[in-house]
Formats: sequence, structure tokens, C-alpha cells
Amino acid sequence: MTEPTPSQWSLLPDEPEESQAPDPLALALAAALRSRDGHFYELTGHVNQAGEPQAGLAERWRRFFAAGGAAGWQELSAKALRVQRRVLEDGASYNVHSDGPPLPGQEAESSLPLARHWPLELLPMLIEPQEWAQIEAGITQRARLLEAVMADIYGERSLLQRGLLPASLVLAHPQYLRGMHAAKPAGGVHLHVLAFDLTRCADGQWRVVGQRTQAASGLGYVLENRLIIAQQFPEAFRQMQVQRLAASYRDFIQALMTLSPAGERSRVALLTPGPRNETYFEQAFLARYLGITLVEGADLTVRADKVYLKTLAGLERVHVILRRVDDTWLDPLELRPESILGVPGLLQAARAGEVVIANVPGAGWLESPGLAAFWPGVAEQLLGEPLLLPAIQSWWCGEESAWRNLRPRLAEFIVVPTFAASTTTRSFNPIVAAELSDEALWELAQRIDADPTAYTLQARVKPTKQPVWTRGALEPRVAVLLVFALTDGHGGWKVLPGGLTRVAPRRDPLADAWLSIQRGSLSADTWVMTDGDVDATTLLPQPLQPADLAQSHWTVTSRAAENLFWLGRYTERAENSARLARHVIEASVMVQRGAMPARMMPLLDALARRHGLVGPQAPDAAEDPRAFVRALLAALLPGSGVTSVGWNLRALQGCAQALRERLSPESWRLIHETAAQFEQHLRAVLDRPGPGTPVADVLNVLSRADTHLAAITGAQTDRMTRDDGWRLLSIGRQVERLSFHAEVLAETFERRSAEPAPAARGGSLGDDPAWGQAHPLALTEDGFSLLLGVFDSTITYRAQYQARREAAPLLHLLVHDTDNPRSLAWVARTLRDRFAKLARHDPEWAADIAAQLPVPEAWPLADIAAPGTVLVDHLHQAAAQAAELSSLISQRYFAHVIGAEQRVWQ
Repeated sequence: MTEPTPSQWSLLPDEPEESQAPDPLALALAAALRSRDGHFYELTGHVNQAGEPQAGLAERWRRFFAAGGAAGWQELSAKALRVQRRVLEDGASYNVHSDGPPLPGQEAESSLPLARHWPLELLPMLIEPQEWAQIEAGITQRARLLEAVMADIYGERSLLQRGLLPASLVLAHPQYLRGMHAAKPAGGVHLHVLAFDLTRCADGQWRVVGQRTQAASGLGYVLENRLIIAQQFPEAFRQMQVQRLAASYRDFIQALMTLSPAGERSRVALLTPGPRNETYFEQAFLARYLGITLVEGADLTVRADKVYLKTLAGLERVHVILRRVDDTWLDPLELRPESILGVPGLLQAARAGEVVIANVPGAGWLESPGLAAFWPGVAEQLLGEPLLLPAIQSWWCGEESAWRNLRPRLAEFIVVPTFAASTTTRSFNPIVAAELSDEALWELAQRIDADPTAYTLQARVKPTKQPVWTRGALEPRVAVLLVFALTDGHGGWKVLPGGLTRVAPRRDPLADAWLSIQRGSLSADTWVMTDGDVDATTLLPQPLQPADLAQSHWTVTSRAAENLFWLGRYTERAENSARLARHVIEASVMVQRGAMPARMMPLLDALARRHGLVGPQAPDAAEDPRAFVRALLAALLPGSGVTSVGWNLRALQGCAQALRERLSPESWRLIHETAAQFEQHLRAVLDRPGPGTPVADVLNVLSRADTHLAAITGAQTDRMTRDDGWRLLSIGRQVERLSFHAEVLAETFERRSAEPAPAARGGSLGDDPAWGQAHPLALTEDGFSLLLGVFDSTITYRAQYQARREAAPLLHLLVHDTDNPRSLAWVARTLRDRFAKLARHDPEWAADIAAQLPVPEAWPLADIAAPGTVLVDHLHQAAAQAAELSSLISQRYFAHVIGAEQRVWQ
């Protein structure tokens, strides 16, 4: 097929005749915006300067567009929309703590990090087999080199003794861990997964920009990109023989198990910093794909130099940890003592060889750009080979001669930090010296003079440009390729046939190679083509056999269990506080208007204070009802210093974020939206200018929150698997409900009223002199309504007892009725049943605990409805028993201190 010349492009018809299909290659070339700035352009395979004509499409891109034909070209915009929809459906995100559009339900002022949609570009980076072979060989060699360097620096230190590496550049690095010197890692391997940033320079050659040796991230995003983009171009993916990724992931996990003392029986865990980490989505995604356990530091414990996972079933040995926690946070006993991300004793377990940690702690110093100039000489000495894959030129200013010679040419370089930030070193963002004024350039030179070891100079390069589909055109954007080297478990390396390509968010940005997703860059899939057979291995779920189902077991970690327990408690607590706040506000306003007697105010004050609706400094409700209501309204917002509705919704939001891998996208988004919308709408109401407080609008906000919380409850009840995690969630709800309702009922029955008691059948209560002029406030009309409203049982009571205000039917419904999910009897019975199933592996212990739980249906109705303190005593005891059960569950299942010997000191 002959490609049209530029003079013929304008002759292509807008609507071709049926007999003449448009040429997709011509359409692609016509839509390609020019790149004439001296960068290599992947679309054309050439470097174009200003004034030169646009080159034709590179062969790989000709094949790509030809595979889809004209129809494929015309669907590019629709495909881009499908990519974004798939990203939303998967919940793929990149958490940032600065700018960027939040996901629905998140606001910038939220205490949680903003979750930005994963920025996935439609078109992949295409790499031919021949050039990939060169990249693969170069990356493999560099991985071998870094492993040999790690073994030497933490062993004989011959490189330091012979001056091949400066001691001040190595030993002064904050990520060189002296506590790991002479340690023999499990399996004898220090490095297990490495990542290298590459870019193609103007000469067409790929060069190393940087390397990541500490806790390389991105493997999960590589998978997400591939699963989405390959589906958009199935014909091109097949015809171009793109190598698949699954076999590399499978071999990597098997290699880690090979290095473990337990071999194939090893348990592998992925250690994450938690849901606030910017790459938490890909960590959870990768763990699910690989079939390994996602854990946080609090999930693990070290005992006798062995690492264990805390689960509901007890402690389970962990043999391999694929970590995403940086070195300094790994072990609060030996590193940063304030760390809550790591595991106390983890370094000792690594030194003892009882756990494989990928990568071994202490590898972060290899990332220093100041070392780049030394790697060629080190490779010659350790490997006896020249480096196959060059790096961009770098000069460490700590070498006096290098800095002295380059100082006059400082404006030609990019200045980067030699060390990571620490208590002894400082870091800074890369500085493009050419963009500085003369005065700023002089000041920079002075700073380098004062502390030359902290600075490294790098030559400016022109990174390759990748085509990006935007607004109907192919736009050239600066791109950097991140590739991964994975250990094979036998001292060798395999390079993942693909990678994560980062693309600049705008055309013609600053021409450097420091592209960051955090700073707004896009990502693109990376297609490595092969001349041989395509590996058909897949790690996607296979059809399960009956034997698989019989042996299936989903481990519930103690951290996830605790978060589920508190997810249930905070859901119930938020619902209870929203309902109570609404009734307290309504009743307080009615008292102010004279529609309700003032004797209700002390009860409202006591309920609000006991359940965190106002703080201890709030005005007394009986003395100043208006000021009390104002304090109550202000306390509804989170950050007010009290645990009112907004605080509980924030806590619920935090639990949901920590459990994102267990919740459906709809569930956690509903929770986020409920918390964010409550705060947003309430602020809008309270900040509205004008006299007075719009109480009616506040009540509407509370009512909407109550409705959303009911939806959350429904999702938890109807859309979650009934495993032990769900049982803990349900137990948390019932513990909270039992405690709350018992306390509200006790407080209301303890308060006395000065008006005559309501008449009862046969006059048994109304004629009782013991009740006389001081009967419980609960039996007044207002107290009755308040209790039924707080228990959410108003309609149920009216349907059964009409307008009767008597103690016996009220207590039967709220205490005895086992068909009413709000009654104490139903709650306590449900609590016992769920607890018995949870603790089924220790029935004796469970039976002892269950025997201590209240049995409200066994409280004689005549006794609790009669005057006296019997009912109130039972209620206080029930609330205390609920609190005790919560404590016992925490000790046994979350902290693992019940039933295990503890040695505090020896």
C-alpha cells in the first residue's frame, strides 16, 4: 500500500465512497502533530529538527494502526472513553496529598489522602524485539552488578578498601544500615526486584536515568494497564506478537519461595504502608493477582526470630515478605522508633535468616545518583565486563576535581540531591540550572561549595517522545520507561517483558526525564514484541474444582478483623448519634417554643454529653437552652473536639479506607460520599449569612445522613460474605447497639418527673403511691416519644399499642421483643449467636463468655416495669457486659494476648 505524500493529504475525502475505504496509516500520519525539537519521536522512529519535513510512521506503528483498520482508527476516541470507564470500574487510583481532582465523595479538606483516578493513556509504548534484547541484556547485567555490590559492601567491603567506591558516598548515606553488615540473607540473595528508569535519547540509544533498589513499586499498575489496554486493541496485540506478563510474575513468586526456608510451603505476604500510601491500589491489586496476603505492619509480629501473621485463627508463620515499606520505617526497635508502619524485631528476623525480605533492608543507598559515574569501573572489577546499557552522565560534586572543573559550566547541568533526606542529610527537588537567574546560579554554586557531597550534577538530555491521543490528534509527549528485573531464585535475573511508561501531562514540558505520576504524569502500557512464541501463561482465576472449594480458606488478618469490628461499631455509632442529635435538637427547640415542658432539658443535656454530642464546656441545657443548641450544632462538624456525628462519619470513612481491598467499590464510595456530603452540606448551612441558625436545614442534613447510613447498613447486611470478618462486623454493631440503647433507656428511666404518672390498666401504675409525683420521665408523653424515636420503633409501637403510654408495653417492645431488631433481647441474642460462630474453635471459652452476656428476655416484665431500680440496674450491667465483651474480643483476636504466654522481661 502506497503512503500518500503530504501534498495529497488534503485530497483525502471526508466521507469516502463505499468502494474506497480510508487508509488508517494516512489518517494516523495526518493526525500526527509535528515534533521538531531534537527529541527522538517513537511514532516516526526519527529525530526531527525545525525546518525538516515530518517523517513517516515507524514500522511498528504502521503495523499497529493497520491491524485495527479504518474502523479501529475512527474508534480511538471511544476507546479512550472506555479506558477511563474501566479505570473507574476497577477503582484504580493514585493517592496524592496535594492537588488533583478527588474521587466522588472526597473533598480537599478531608483528613484522608485524595484518591485521583489512575491516569492511563490509550496508546501503548511499542518496543521491537531487537531493541528489547539490548535492553534486557543491559538490565540483567546491571541487576547482577548491584547484587554483587550489595554482597561486597555488607561483607568484605573490598570496593571501599580499593577506592572503587568512595566510603563517604556509601557509609554516609542514611539508607546504609550498619545493623545489616555481615548479615547473611535467607537464600543468600540481597536483591529480589529492581526497577530502572530508561529513556531513549536523541541518538536513538536507551540510557539509564535512575534505579530503584529499596522497595520498587509499579508491578501492580503494569498489570492494570495491560489488562485494560490489551482489550482495546485485541487484533494489534495478537498480530504484533506482544509478549505476555503472567509467566514472569509466576516465576518471581516461585523464586521467592525457593529462597525461603520452607520452600514451596512458604507463606508470602506483601507488606504495605497502608491505605494512605499513594500506590495502595496497586499493592492491593498485585496481592490479589499473585494470590498472596496483603498485610500492614500491625498484622505481623516477631517471636523467637520468626515472623507471624496475626489472624482470627491464631498466629500463622510468614516466610516471605515482599515489602513496599521503606527501610527507615521497617523496624521501630532498630530504626525510627516512631514508626507504626513496620514490625518490631523484623531486622533481627532477617539477620537470623528466618524470613526472606524482598529487598533486604539496607539497599536504598544504591539509588544515589552520585554513584552513577562509578558503576562502569565497578562493573569492570566485579564482573570483568563493560556496562552494556549506558546511563546519562553524572558527576558527584564530592569529588573535588570534578566539581572544580564543572563549576564554571554549572548552567549546563541539572543539579540533583546525592542523598535522601534524613537527620544527617538533606534532599531537594532537581534544579535545572539553566533556568536560574545569574544571582540564583551564583547562590547555588555557593551552596555546593559549602557542602559538595550533597550535590550531584547530571547532563541534560532530550528524552524520547511518545504519541498521546488527545482531542483527535497524536500529540508528542516526553516519556520515560520503567522496567523491572526479577530474581529467578538461583542467582540469575529475568526482565519483565513490559513495563510502566510515564508520559508528560502536557506537550513540550521541561525537557528532562524526571516524570512523576504524583506530579501529574500519565501512564501507558508497554508492549514488547517477540519473534518467537508468545507465552500463554495466565494467572487469572481458573475454574475451581470441588476439591479446591472444599479446601478453600480465606485468611482474615487481625488488622482487617479489627477494622471490620470497628467498621460495624462506627456505622452503628454514626447512625445512633445522627438519630439522637436530631431528636435532641427537635426537643430542645420545642422546649424553647413552649411546646414541651422544661423538665426535659436535663435529660437532653445528659444524653448529649454521655454520647459525645457536646463537649464538657458546653452550656447547661436547662440554664441556657439556646446556647446549648448552638453548641450542639457546632459540634456536629468533624474537628470540633467532640465525638459527634461528623467525627463518627470520619472514623467510619477511615475504617472503610483501611478495608478497601475487602469492600466493593460501591460500598466504600457510599461511605466516602456520606461523610463528605454531610460535612459539605452542614458547613453550607451553618456558614449561611443571616440572623439565627437554620435549625430546620440542619435537621434535613441529619435526616439525609440517616438515610445514607441506612443504605450502608443494608450493604453490610446484604452484600457481604458471611465469613468471620463479617461476623466481627456484626458483633461490633450489636455491641454498640446494646451499649447505646441500654444507656439511653437507663438514663431516661432514672430521670424523674413531677407530673402524675399515666394511668395503667387496672390502675396498677397510676395508683401506685411509690410512683406518685416522681415517676420516670420515660413515661411522660415527651419521654415516650423520645425513647421510641431513638430506638427507631415509633411506627412499630403505634401499630401494636396505638397511643397507650404504659411501662409494660413499652418495655416489652424495647427490651423483651425478640422480633424487634432494636430491642435489647434481639440484640443480645444475635450477639451471642454471632459470637458463638466466631469462637467455634474454642467452644469452652466461648461458652464462658456467652454465659456472662445479658439475657434481657429473662428479666421478668413485672419486675422491670415496677417502681424501683431493677430495670436501671439491669441496663447498667448490660452496658458494662457489652464493653467487657469488646475488650475480650480485642485481646484475643486483635492483640493475641489471651491464651498465650507472654514474657515481658528476662
